Amino acid sequence: MQRRILKHLTKYKTLSTEQYVFRLGVRTYNATYKQTTEILNAMNNELLVGGILYDLEKAFDSVNHDILIPKLIFYGISDKDFQLYQSYLGNRHCRTAIYNDSENSNKVSNWATVRNGVPQGSILGLLLVLLDINDLPKIINKTSALIIFVDDTSISFAHSNPIDFNKNIYIDFITLNKWLRANKPSLNFNKINYIHFTTKRIISVNLKIGFNNNCITNSSTQNSWG
Repeated sequence: MQRRILKHLTKYKTLSTEQYVFRLGVRTYNATYKQTTEILNAMNNELLVGGILYDLEKAFDSVNHDILIPKLIFYGISDKDFQLYQSYLGNRHCRTAIYNDSENSNKVSNWATVRNGVPQGSILGLLLVLLDINDLPKIINKTSALIIFVDDTSISFAHSNPIDFNKNIYIDFITLNKWLRANKPSLNFNKINYIHFTTKRIISVNLKIGFNNNCITNSSTQNSWG
């Protein structure tokens, strides 16, 4: 299943160019190179430049089947292939069992229908996560540059005017959160940072970015995505 859908996505160049997983000839270092180049070019042109680095919370568990299924149709998965994915995602159930060692007994919950999530640890599950977020770049890449590695994303901004710089960051962050609300994933605010890149010749700006009373941490360094 994974090979067939990847062949289809590759043939029609479906995966977003901002996504650096499962695209031929694209590796992790390509994402790093693009990010570094964007920042250095902006700084060399004496522009204000900053970036939001974020992680989607429980990306594999939050994939909503009712939202993903129409996206599969939109990306050209049809007929028997589509029915196969419907069967793969649908009619799944789960329950919790807790073993009590002292009583030598199990406590078992009732069965519940699984309406969200894809199997973690499976290569097909990863590809389905990518398709679930594949349309994200199209809504916020007019005033910013995105780099996505699975569910870890960086959004960089550059502008010569401090007012427009702040405005673009605010609008894009609100737009991002509206997309997340509509598509069900959520931001992990414990793993999201704003970094302002500057030199001695470029003024720094203080930003307070947030949504629904959750504020982004301003940081001077970021060790790694996620």
